[in-house]
Amino acid sequence: MSGVDQAVSGLLAGTEETGAYRVFGREEWAALRSNTPLPLTDADVKALRGVTDQVSLAEVADVQLPLSRLLNLHVTAARNLASVQDTFLGRPARVPPYVIGIAGSVAVGKSTFARLLRAVLARWPDHPRVQLVTTDGFLLPTKVLEARGLMRRKGFPESYDLRRMIAFLRAVKAGEAEVSAPVYSHLSYDIVPGESEVVSQPDILIFEGLNVLQTAGAAVLASDFFDFSVYVDAAEGDIEDWYVQRFLVLQRTAFQDPRSYFHHYRDLSEAEAKAVARGIWREINHPNLVENIQPTRPRAHLVLTKGPDHAVREVALRRM
Repeated sequence: MSGVDQAVSGLLAGTEETGAYRVFGREEWAALRSNTPLPLTDADVKALRGVTDQVSLAEVADVQLPLSRLLNLHVTAARNLASVQDTFLGRPARVPPYVIGIAGSVAVGKSTFARLLRAVLARWPDHPRVQLVTTDGFLLPTKVLEARGLMRRKGFPESYDLRRMIAFLRAVKAGEAEVSAPVYSHLSYDIVPGESEVVSQPDILIFEGLNVLQTAGAAVLASDFFDFSVYVDAAEGDIEDWYVQRFLVLQRTAFQDPRSYFHHYRDLSEAEAKAVARGIWREINHPNLVENIQPTRPRAHLVLTKGPDHAVREVALRRM
């Protein structure tokens, strides 16, 4: 059995037991696109994908377009429900942002997926204002992580400013005119002092990160503010390979910049770079995946399972 088959089999085992999901093969899911037009070009996809993601325009047509159609229907239903409640309460109609959470491992391609989904959703005329915020900005600053001995736990639940993250989501969902989120630099591997990203009453907010579906650590959870959630999944061996590939690309590019936090890796041989990447994966990212990220998968409304080529093979949609 291949790695992706094992991943799907594990999900299906839970599905058969709980009846929680309807599972679709790629062709079945693609057919649910109906007549939704394809708004992106090959150039758009190339500009939005990550350094090692091999996402094609066909992938957008088969996966993101059916999902955008489903989400368009969900947004309409959520607005109608909000209007009903406002009518009941006797107050002016208010349309809160529709919030989508996207979770998954480091290197699984969730950031590329989130960027492509944002681009597709923004082409719908009834919700053109779509913003994307990642949880990276809610990591604690490096000096705080160092003081707490957490630098090798970066990405684990305890490395985030959860209180600030929850306050941000609460304010967005409450419809505040402007809500600021911290900005993270992958070059410096730290929060950028004095910089912020402003969210201004979007129709849809996509909130993407490792920890968005986690349940530990607070009475109020990030997912309490989500209207819909997606988990991007793949076999662990495939994700490790993608992580190593990405490390090698970054070593030849971003790590060459003297400002890079990882500049000290710039002169490693390919064999040395692979060894370092696999060490980081096995000591940090894989334990975080197994302990904190994978256990949240059953909480997602939609689970996308990718094969070794990065292409989505299976889609599991939670029953309403």
